[in-house]
Amino acid sequence: MTTRILTGITTTGTPHLGNYAGAIRPAIVASRQSDADSFYFLADYHALIKCDDPQRIQRSRLEIAATWLAAGLDVDRVTFYRQSDIPEIPELTWLLTCVAGKGLLNRAHAYKASVDKNVEAGEDPDAGVTMGLFSYPVLMAADILMFNAEQVPVGRDQIQHVEMARDIGQRFNHLFGQGKAFFVMPEALIEESVATLPGLDGRKMSKSYDNTIPLFSSAKAMKEAISRIVTDSRLPGEPKDPDNSHLFTLYQAFATQEQTQALRADLLQGLGWGDAKQRLFQLLDTELGEARENYHRLIERPADLEDILLAGAQKARRIATPFLGELREAVGLRSFRESTQAVAATKKKAVKGARFVSFREDDGSFRFRLLAADGEQLLLSRTFADGKAAGAVTKQLQQGGPLDIRSEGQAFTVWLDGACVADSPSYAEATARDAAIESLRLALTPQQD
Repeated sequence: MTTRILTGITTTGTPHLGNYAGAIRPAIVASRQSDADSFYFLADYHALIKCDDPQRIQRSRLEIAATWLAAGLDVDRVTFYRQSDIPEIPELTWLLTCVAGKGLLNRAHAYKASVDKNVEAGEDPDAGVTMGLFSYPVLMAADILMFNAEQVPVGRDQIQHVEMARDIGQRFNHLFGQGKAFFVMPEALIEESVATLPGLDGRKMSKSYDNTIPLFSSAKAMKEAISRIVTDSRLPGEPKDPDNSHLFTLYQAFATQEQTQALRADLLQGLGWGDAKQRLFQLLDTELGEARENYHRLIERPADLEDILLAGAQKARRIATPFLGELREAVGLRSFRESTQAVAATKKKAVKGARFVSFREDDGSFRFRLLAADGEQLLLSRTFADGKAAGAVTKQLQQGGPLDIRSEGQAFTVWLDGACVADSPSYAEATARDAAIESLRLALTPQQD
């Protein structure tokens, strides 16, 4: 049994060490499992929410695509695509927008943070807030639900978005599923030890804070970035506290258990911060050196990257296109031609297949059911003293003629000669009840050969 895994990176900047450790590396490791069906994408629609610089977005798309491949993503094993190459995603976003509660979106972290910042500054709460930012969680839900991802590798700060995708998917299933679950419920997948890496200043590593360590820049640039990691003022020879060191946390995310224990012991014995930073550089340079070379080779061949991404989009759309067709059908966006043909087929089937089934109750009375072609019960009769009386009623119904059908709430009854002879099941809504009445009339209409 396979597990479908999906994740993506927003294309607003150059990938850094936090992206690699928190999302790219665990996702690639997961994709190599024999029971994994993996979907990885460039979240370039999401980028438009955060960035209005077209050149930056275009460059970032190229860099992030090259990063995934240089880091070891096998496009023959996974589905790798650009979000913007899947037109079904924005259409699904609108379908989900129409069922997502505004109250749910009001609680999104990014939106609340913007509102709080505005209020603190004495601005209108929604100053500068676009609908893209406000409805960001719906687009993310569409990314996840389009392919019915079961696990979504994310940073801890993104867990809420996966939970909101569940809420929105459940709402759609409830409104339009009619017993069928179109969407599976995704789970957030977090690698606890490296879910959120600290940056140079100890805050979460983020382009927004300008505290990142470059991933595939030159070894010199990486070394210079590492040298700027903030440490305490303890001198060489003085014991250091590894558990309160951002540098040690970064080292631990990439080191083996033995390497981690060795650095911990040396810091406690007074290893200088400069020597500890050199160890971190050597560790990262060893792990990333070959991937860095692959990255720069890919960057110089953008046409090859384009071909890979378009092939991935075709693969993704083989799933997305028919699935969206099902969802359009569910919400009522149906072809008139196909709807007419389906109604005609249903009528023909109902006429040919409807049948009466007589039976005897434990108390000796007789009853009958009228079943549609698919086995659905259209009517259940009242009780009759003997089989002859029940048979006379079924014969009268089969002969056709005007039917006295009376709606009663979400059900209906059938009357003959002023007496109620049968009842329908109770339906969830009046439209379903009325459709059943029409099916009954068709079933009891004599057919001409």
